[in-house]
Amino acid sequence: MEKTDTHQLRTAFNRFVSWSAIVLIVIILVSFKVMAQTVPVKSIADLQSAINKAKPGDVIILADGVYKTAGDIIVDRKAAKDKPITITAEHPGKAEIAGAGGFSLMKPATYIVISGFKFTHAASKAKTGIGTSFCRFTQNIFETPGDGEDLTIAGSDQEVDYNTFQNKNAMGRFIAIRGEGKQIAERLHIHHNYFNNAVSQGGKNGAEAFQFGLSGFSLSSSNSLVEYNLFEHCAGENELISVKASAVVLRYNTIRDCPAQFTLRHGNKSQVYGNYFFNTPGLRIFGDDHLIYSNYFEGCSEAITIGNGDGEVADGAQLTAHDRPDRVLIAFNTLVDNKSNIIQTARKDGMGATHITVANNIIQGGGAAATLSGPLTDGLWEGNILYKVKGAGNMPVNGYTMADPKLVKTQSGAYHIQAGSAAIDRAAGNYPGVKYDMDGQARTGALDAGADELSNDAVTVHVLHPGDVGFGVK
Repeated sequence: MEKTDTHQLRTAFNRFVSWSAIVLIVIILVSFKVMAQTVPVKSIADLQSAINKAKPGDVIILADGVYKTAGDIIVDRKAAKDKPITITAEHPGKAEIAGAGGFSLMKPATYIVISGFKFTHAASKAKTGIGTSFCRFTQNIFETPGDGEDLTIAGSDQEVDYNTFQNKNAMGRFIAIRGEGKQIAERLHIHHNYFNNAVSQGGKNGAEAFQFGLSGFSLSSSNSLVEYNLFEHCAGENELISVKASAVVLRYNTIRDCPAQFTLRHGNKSQVYGNYFFNTPGLRIFGDDHLIYSNYFEGCSEAITIGNGDGEVADGAQLTAHDRPDRVLIAFNTLVDNKSNIIQTARKDGMGATHITVANNIIQGGGAAATLSGPLTDGLWEGNILYKVKGAGNMPVNGYTMADPKLVKTQSGAYHIQAGSAAIDRAAGNYPGVKYDMDGQARTGALDAGADELSNDAVTVHVLHPGDVGFGVK
């Protein structure tokens, strides 16, 4: 090879190395520029500034103290699943947001985490708006004064977990779920929250502890999960939980000492299972194609209320109607010492309910097993076990047997069946949709009547207490 060619090759190689070095330096500089940061702030102004500049993976830490806002703290940044933007308190519960505004997550906010704060600002100022997604409120205390909601969720794919909502003495809800147009927010996960002390608003509507949707959303499916939440001493209005959407799963929640009712108010195809009710007005049902199973009711004023409809939405009734319950399964529940057990209340010109299945429930103690003051057309009653009740009431004679289910209150705080129970392997019919018992154990083979399946599997669900949920737990 001639010297000229060698020189040209060497020159070209040197240029390549030089450009590669430059490119590498640029990459390094860019990497440093986009690298996640921990950003400490000590004022609302600095907090807002840090949020406005936040990049995926950043952690913004607000120093301990009480901060009074003049307006909302706007969060509209986009992050990533593996690099969320986290906005947190220096020490959990020691940074308090007071004043006129709270965290307002707005489109296109994505993968935002709000954690560790105490919120005492005005109500209806903490929210995730339409068009937000994959955002999370966790490990916060909500105690917002005045009329309105503590937290409003309108975006989809959100998580609300391990928060404490407490001491509400005004109209509005602890949590309100909304959506966009006629579509309710989708794929929400609301779990391990503590709802405590909502003072009665004198019978006015609009003070539920938890409202999932509105009438206009009721025919849209949410495919959301509400689980492992504890409600205590919530008396805002006659409805404690009001579901006004379709396809919501509500499971493994505990409701204790709440003089308000868990109501499937509008919507269809929801599942309510594995919940514990103590000293409440229990569960009320409207709408179609719900699965109600493996729930536990003890010491309630009424346990299960089958709604007496005043309209049929499928035939054109307004969405605000009390939609006639149709094709609802009420099965494998345990009812102990309730003043009233399964009831249907009277309604002038009520349409009643149709094709309701009441099967394989254990009803022990309290009032009559069934008290129906409205039409119940084409119902199916089978496999129910009654013991020490004040008669079968309106339950048809072929729908039950009188037998001792051998219920014993265990350390869990709930009654369970024991060996020799008349409930063991005695379930009538075939109910493939009934998959779990009140302890979270799978139901397989010949099924037991009532909420408890006698099983050697691990117990994964139990009656909840304040130490299991809310701020400071996890």
